[in-house]
Amino acid sequence: MQDEINDLVIGFIEDYKLRHSIQTKWRDPLLGFANAKDPIFQQLKQVVDEDHKLPQEMLENANSVISFFIPFNDGVVLSNSNGINASEKWAIAYVETNKVITELSKFLTNFLKDKKYNCVEIAPTHNFDKKKLKSYWSHKHAAYVAGLGKFGLHKMLITEKGCCGRLGSLITSAIIDATERNEDNYCLYFQDGSCTQCVDRCSFDALHIDSFDRHKCYEICLRNGQLYSNLGKSDMCGKCACGIPCSLKNPCK
Repeated sequence: MQDEINDLVIGFIEDYKLRHSIQTKWRDPLLGFANAKDPIFQQLKQVVDEDHKLPQEMLENANSVISFFIPFNDGVVLSNSNGINASEKWAIAYVETNKVITELSKFLTNFLKDKKYNCVEIAPTHNFDKKKLKSYWSHKHAAYVAGLGKFGLHKMLITEKGCCGRLGSLITSAIIDATERNEDNYCLYFQDGSCTQCVDRCSFDALHIDSFDRHKCYEICLRNGQLYSNLGKSDMCGKCACGIPCSLKNPCK
């Protein structure tokens, strides 16, 4: 079923671009699949937050988690590589990609329900506690479990197509072969300490080699959200991810 779902996702996104006036340029998506009973999901209650949900807490008969990454093209990334505020092109990409993830999740849910499987859709963003700034379901951690990549120094997931893009996931009762996680390096800092550009890119003192101030980061995201409030919900930044070796690829290869 992996190949069938992968083809469906690619086809859906291509069709979505034809049916909507989309400004954002995406590259082909990446998909990964996880066993809903993978023990790493239990570990996320310690790694992410004690309130982080297990797949079975979201869907009683959960068997698989489908994770997908929609990567931005180099033009979107380049637009956000300079300046203090997030670029308008980056903000538009954030809003448009969240919308396509929402619609894609509905599409996949309908496809699987037609095959008599249960599904739970999860919003692409804003599914977190506003005080703790911790999510009850982390798409990036689900993507790690599903073999899509590994975390970088900037706390973002680096895939074979980099870290600049948006992640989504859904839970289903369908039994789908899990994607094998590899032991490859994805972050140059964790490979040999040769890169700290993401830390250097953060002008707001939120990201350091040995710490991350999520509240300070969120303040900047909210400021950008106000700047681009005409676009919709756009509290984002992305400066630490743009114009660096892992923006568009796995730099360790």
